[in-house]
Amino acid sequence: MNTVKERAAMLGEYIAEHKATVRDAAKQFGISKSTVHKDVTERLRHISPGLYKNVREVLEQNKNERHIRGGMATKEKYALLRHKF
Repeated sequence: MNTVKERAAMLGEYIAEHKATVRDAAKQFGISKSTVHKDVTERLRHISPGLYKNVREVLEQNKNERHIRGGMATKEKYALLRHKF
C-alpha cells in the first residue's frame, strides 16, 4: 500500500505528464476527485515544490479551458440525441 506522500507524488507526476484533469487522475487511480485535489493542492506543496508548481500550471490551464470542454460535451450530447431520432 502506498503512503499518502507517495500517492500525492504519483498523482502529481501523472497530472503533469499527461496534462490530466483532476477527474482523469481520479479515474485512473480509482480514488475520489476530492482526494486527488487535496493531494495535489495541499500535500504535494510540502512534498515536492517543483512538481507542485508544474501541477498548479496544468490545473490552472484546465480551469481556464473548462467552459470550452463543457460546451463541447453539450454539443456532443445533443448531436447524439439528434442521430437517435
